[in-house]
Amino acid sequence: MGAILNLVERNLHEVRVDADRLLFHIPSSSLFAADELIGSIIDTLREQGCSSEELLQRLNHFDGQAVNETLRELIALEVVSDGSPLTPEIGLKRVERTALNTVVLNVNTGCNLSCTYCYKEDLDKPSAGKRMNAETAEASVEMLLRESPDEQRYTVVFFGGEPLSNRPLIEHMVDYCERRFAEEGKQVEFVMTTNATLLTEEIVDYLNAHRFGLSVSIDGPKAVHDRNRITVGGQGTYDVVRRKVEMLLARYDSRPVGARVTLTRGITDVETIWDHLFNELGFAEVGFAPVTSGDISAFNLTSEELVDVFANMKALGRRYLEAALENRNIGFSNLHQLITDLHEGHKKALPCGAGLKMLAVDHKGELNLCHRFTGSSLPTFGNVHGELKQEALNDFLSQRLDRTNTGCASCRIRNLCSGGCYHESYARYGDPTHPTYHYCELMRDWVDFGIEVYSRIMAENPAFISRYITPRKAH
Repeated sequence: MGAILNLVERNLHEVRVDADRLLFHIPSSSLFAADELIGSIIDTLREQGCSSEELLQRLNHFDGQAVNETLRELIALEVVSDGSPLTPEIGLKRVERTALNTVVLNVNTGCNLSCTYCYKEDLDKPSAGKRMNAETAEASVEMLLRESPDEQRYTVVFFGGEPLSNRPLIEHMVDYCERRFAEEGKQVEFVMTTNATLLTEEIVDYLNAHRFGLSVSIDGPKAVHDRNRITVGGQGTYDVVRRKVEMLLARYDSRPVGARVTLTRGITDVETIWDHLFNELGFAEVGFAPVTSGDISAFNLTSEELVDVFANMKALGRRYLEAALENRNIGFSNLHQLITDLHEGHKKALPCGAGLKMLAVDHKGELNLCHRFTGSSLPTFGNVHGELKQEALNDFLSQRLDRTNTGCASCRIRNLCSGGCYHESYARYGDPTHPTYHYCELMRDWVDFGIEVYSRIMAENPAFISRYITPRKAH
């Protein structure tokens, strides 16, 4: 009697698309179609474990050699277990070394807007803004080169408040970085998120010449945008932002410009917002960030609204699919990123690059996990004028890496979500290593939806993938 075979349910998730059975292989985040034989093996073992001899008898209407070959493949994928120890899913039990390639410079805590929902804990009015100086900014770049000398490409992100309120520092650092990284034979790219209010034709042409990756914070049509994105004096900003955005999009041609939308209580109409920003204003991509754990609970989406948001994202996703089958990309970046992750088999041990590939520097030079933590009470990880506290950073990341006794240990999207945003956990639970449990089921459903969309595109128009997904790796 051979070893008893059992299905390893934690490594396998099925999604049915019409008559097709798709198997999502959780350890590798890859997707494959189950033919009749694979489906029969899974169904048989799901009913009851048995030996390979018994399996052959039960599946005697299939060719015996084909059954054995398929079984070997499923055992190799660890979808079926023959009793051998399974490979630890995350080989690393501890982060020993980070490979920093991105630094976020919080160039000014001051902002000329006073958005009601802003998560920035160090935000100031323009007159009180704390500006980063050139010495701190340069030291941040030198830290990148010192800590991770083997990277080929680095990213410098300018963040605020409103980063353009410290324009002299941005221009100084662009000159500094272009010279320094060239000396080392390295490439550098610049990224900035702006509220667009300070843009002029001269500034846009400057940013264009240096190929900045730009995102504009804008929440949708006037009635939606002006609810929360207001001046310090309480006035809505839609009219000025729209005027500046139209000028920006007419002049900017070095890279696609994206819109970043914050969804707060009472705002769930994803399709209308997308339609305005993509079709009317002409942004290349529109991404949505639902607020569920902001400091001011009055702005957090209710659990019912969050259900609406995901339902509306799926409605927009169906439009994305319809367009993709016609070889058009409608710039819905949340779904576009999920499909990219599925296509490339992304497997994340940690939720994002914070602390691992990226650190954020505040005006004093303190090293924060990401831009959301500057000004928070979370201990920092050193200072660019001193040293990076690598051991403390390793300890922190290793805590999140350990999924023991968490719902993430057997969750089917554990390698796509990896427990969720650190800052959201910090805001909601007071612990950035705590998984964000409050919308797990919605996220699982969203990933299933993404699998269905991806499989339909692959079946009916794979040219969309090669045109719009694969090139993203080049950026």
